[in-house]
Amino acid sequence: MTVERFGLLKFGGNDVTIIGADVEPGQTAPDFVVQTQDWREMQALAETKGKVRILAAVPSLDTPVCDRETRRFNQEAAELGEDIAILVISMDLPFAQKRWCGAAGIDQVLVLSDHLYADFGRKYGCLIKEVRVLRRAVFVVDRQDKIVYADYMPALGDEPDYEAVLAAAEAALQNH
Repeated sequence: MTVERFGLLKFGGNDVTIIGADVEPGQTAPDFVVQTQDWREMQALAETKGKVRILAAVPSLDTPVCDRETRRFNQEAAELGEDIAILVISMDLPFAQKRWCGAAGIDQVLVLSDHLYADFGRKYGCLIKEVRVLRRAVFVVDRQDKIVYADYMPALGDEPDYEAVLAAAEAALQNH
């Protein structure tokens, strides 16, 4: 049975329904299927196994806050090293993501699409039912697939606490 929660978030000034329960630190991170920019289905956690993963859910790359957030994580990724994988997930179609990433010079983070199955959105409590976009949230998953950090933004326009996310990822790197 799918959990639906109404009134946690507003979209366009109206209350909306979130599909899926929130995940919390200490839980095992559910794996999920998304599409890469070339439309390949990817089992996201399985294919990044052994790394610390930062999962950033964004509503759409074509909005100023998502643009800024993705560029920031791309910049940070260059300095974090290969033991941390940053996955930015949206409901944008893969070819729109590919065009945006090319224009923005995004080459350090994996930008992935949840549009086909909304598997990530449902499993991580991020899918907004009425408009079928993801609410903004950030998770850090350690090498053993445990969630060590989870933060859901109270409003779609709020950016994550980048320092807290990066500190959680760095701490997860030390604990192997």
